[in-house]
Amino acid sequence: MNTNAPYHDQDEETTQPMLRPAIQVLERANDLLNVLAQNNQAMSLKSLSEQTGLHISTTHRILNDLVLARMIDRPSSGHYQLGMRLLELGNLVKARLNVRDVALPIMKLLHQQTRQTINLSMRQNDEIIYIERAFSERSGMQVVRAIGGRAPLHLTSVGKLFLAQDDKTALLSYATRTQLKGQTKNSITTLEKLHKELDWVRMNHLARDREELELGVSCMAAGIYDDSHQLVAGLSISAPAERVQEAWVKLLQEAAYKISHAMGYSAKSNKHHLGT
Repeated sequence: MNTNAPYHDQDEETTQPMLRPAIQVLERANDLLNVLAQNNQAMSLKSLSEQTGLHISTTHRILNDLVLARMIDRPSSGHYQLGMRLLELGNLVKARLNVRDVALPIMKLLHQQTRQTINLSMRQNDEIIYIERAFSERSGMQVVRAIGGRAPLHLTSVGKLFLAQDDKTALLSYATRTQLKGQTKNSITTLEKLHKELDWVRMNHLARDREELELGVSCMAAGIYDDSHQLVAGLSISAPAERVQEAWVKLLQEAAYKISHAMGYSAKSNKHHLGT
């Protein structure tokens, strides 16, 4: 691009700044922020202009405004990178995000789709704790875990998601502390079987409880991740064992992904896949 060439009518804002709606300016600013977000190093004015398709004078003007707003930093003349103000705002949003509030509407929809009990759980030491649920009497469940209820990690689908994140040393420590005590004939009570089960979880990005916590009750779970790709919770479907349907897997994984996305998770660098 020849930056010394006349602008002609490619940049109408130069002569008619009031004719364009404000939303177009916001759209262009967003385009610039997105391009900067995809690059780890500061970018030149020319490169930003080329990658966004904006005229160089328009690019320069918007960048200057974003620098004044601290959304963008100018580390050297003619080069730009994302600014610290974005981090400040992001931290404020993150502090307000509550996985329970984000998840509940999606959980209700999943319950409508499956007519089964939907649980939201988090890890607390060697147990999971149920923090939200969506269910109805028509689900046919013999046991509905109360909010605040707890269960051992190795006996639950969500618990297995968290154990699958642990390395061998941490897993051995867990097994030593808990003795891998079982509650039904189906419970996993040996480290060898647990390792095999967790390998399956990692491969399939899904975890199951095959009547291991309660006879007659089976569960499937998918992970919920935050903006730093950390597993923060698990979403699970609990149902009478004889009613479990494999079609629910896709619905569950899609719901977990929606919650993760709302928590700031980005699929662009997705190492967990989330089943999508």
